[in-house]
Order: sequence, then C-alpha cells, then structure tokens
Amino acid sequence: MSPTPRPKRTAWSWRSRAFRGLVYQLVAIAAIALVVWFLASNTQTNMRIRGIQSGFDFLSQPAGFSIGESLFPFDSGESYWRAFAVGISNTLRVAIAGIVFSTILGTLLGIGRFSRNALVRGLCSAYVECFRNIPVLLQLLMWYLVLTELLPPIQNAWKLGPFFLSKGGVNFPIPVWEVGQAWAAAGLVVGVVLAWIYRRWARKQFELTGKARSMFWVPVAIVVGTGLLGWLLGGAPTVLDIPVKGEFAVENGGALTPEFMAILLGLSIYTAAFIAEVVRSGIASVPAGQGEAAAALGLDRSMEIRLVMLPQALRVIIPPLTNQYLNLTKNSSLAVAIGYPDIVSIANTAMNQTGRAVECIAILMTVYLTISLLTSAGMNWYNARVAIKER
Repeated sequence: MSPTPRPKRTAWSWRSRAFRGLVYQLVAIAAIALVVWFLASNTQTNMRIRGIQSGFDFLSQPAGFSIGESLFPFDSGESYWRAFAVGISNTLRVAIAGIVFSTILGTLLGIGRFSRNALVRGLCSAYVECFRNIPVLLQLLMWYLVLTELLPPIQNAWKLGPFFLSKGGVNFPIPVWEVGQAWAAAGLVVGVVLAWIYRRWARKQFELTGKARSMFWVPVAIVVGTGLLGWLLGGAPTVLDIPVKGEFAVENGGALTPEFMAILLGLSIYTAAFIAEVVRSGIASVPAGQGEAAAALGLDRSMEIRLVMLPQALRVIIPPLTNQYLNLTKNSSLAVAIGYPDIVSIANTAMNQTGRAVECIAILMTVYLTISLLTSAGMNWYNARVAIKER
C-alpha cells in the first residue's frame, strides 16, 4: 500500500513556517518603528511646549569657543560641525595610538607570564593584578597629576638635546614639510606593501622547507630603506622646526600636551593588563604537545611562541581582544575628566551653548557606534583571515 502523499503547503499559507516567520518579523519591525515614532514625536512635542529649539541647523553656526588641542587649525569663528570634527579626530588619535601601544605591551606581558624566569613571571603577574583592579578613571587622574605636579614649570623645562619636558608637555622637533617629506611618506607606504609581500613569501617558504627567515628585522629594514630612498629622491631635505624655550612657553616644533599623554598612558596601561590575560589564556589553550613538538624540531623558546603557539592561539585571542579594543575606545570618553578636548568635551560645550542636548547626544552615540562597528568589522575580517582552515 503506497503511503499517503503529504499535502503541499503553498508559499503564502499560514501553515508555512517560512511565511509565519516573515509575518512575525514584519510585525516586530512595525512595533519597533511605532515605538521610535512615539518617542520622537513625544520628545518634539514636549520640547515645543517648553520653547526648546530642535534640529541640527546649529552645526553651521559659529562655535564661539576655541579648542586647546587640534590636529588641524581651528578658531572660535568656525562652525560647530568643524568643532565636532576636531573632537572626533582627537578621539581617534587617542583610540588608535592606545590600541597600538596596549596591544604591544599586553602581548609582551601575556608572553612573559610563560617565561622560565620566575622574576619575569612575577613582575608580569603583579602588573596585571595591579592595573586591572584599579578603576581606569583613577589611573587617568593619577597620570595627569604626575605629569602636571611632578614635572618642572615651563621656565625650568628639562632639556634633552632638542627635546623639552615640562608641565606644558613634551616638545620635539618636526620636519618642515617639503616635497622630500612627501616622497619619504610614499616610500614608507611602498615599504609597508613590500614588507607584507616578503612576510607572506617567508611564511610559505617556512611551510615548504622548515627554514625560518626573519619576520621582523627584514621587514623593518625594507620599510626604513624605501622611506630613506624616497627621502633621497625628494632632495634629502633636512630643515627642522626646532622648539625654542620662550619666556612663558616653549615655542615652535611639535608638542604632546599633558592631557593627551595622561589619557594615552592611562588607557594603554589599563587595557594592556586585560590584553595580557587574553594572550595568556589564548596561549594556554594550545595543547602542550604543540610546544613539545616545536622543541623536538629544534626551535628555541622565542620561535616556539612566535611560530607555533601564537598562530594557533589567535582563534581564541581575537574575539576577546576585539572587546578590549572597543572598551578602550569607549573609555576614551573619560578624557573629559582631565580636560582633553575629545568628542565628549566638544559635545558638552556645544550642548551648554546651544541647548541642543538631544542632537548633541545623538551625535555622540552615532560617532561611538560608527567607530565600534568599524573596529568590529576590521577585527572580524582579520579573524577570518587567520582562522585555522581544515584540509
């Protein structure tokens, strides 16, 4: 006896699981849109009743305040949107530099936890337990007090060659921009590309022959060499803008303010303690037999960590490492506590002057959301690149 055929479900039938799922999603989206519309409408109504202006038209108005630290020129007569651009650039400046420094320091500390030297292991453990258990805001205040109270005043600035160190920060020589610097920058970019190509080639040769080649010094030599070649082709300019100590300030040259150094040191040192634990747990997750196999092949301890343990640990390291990068970026908003003009500081000033609290907070949320999503996307791409692929 042949089995009874099951009735076919039409695509638009309520008995279809796919159709029901589509309807539920549309209902959920409509409910969320309704809630957002209600909140926005209610907010606008209440603001209109109280005579509070709304809208983003204030961004084109003159800001009326100056910013003490900026990567590009800004004066009080320029618009609010340019002031926000200065704040975003200052936030990115801290976030990018902090990610680089905390990654380097945290990786070294994490590897140091596996050192055969008891003193090195103890110091790395003490660092982690100390700095990760002190609130980051207190650390920022501590570094700011160190840089502003213990350093000499500008009139008695410490001088080391062309460098000055004082309560005003660090002043250092910078090149006077000429065509030669553009050629040197182009050479550095070409060098980075060539170094990346060399590392890929060296890694493939190691997999084929087992012969390890330099994965650090040769790429560094390539980058430096191409940068130097570009500098020579550009005429080898040597003119520098050297700082000079004046009566009330150190003039000319480049400068790093105490606020910037405090936020950078505080966030880097604090986040490095967490990154160290991420690296330690990632290396610990690799089976012990991998290290024994590396030793049997004659690899020394540094090559074992660099070529065997870390590549396998990356699949465990990268996801929590992404969280630490996001935390560092969001913690940079605490810079307002020590007077660093990041996006939060600019938004607070704009909010007080214009009364556009909702708009300023919306800009803040959009900026941090965009930075976090871009960071996550970049780390996810890198995670997919280094993932162990089964053969």
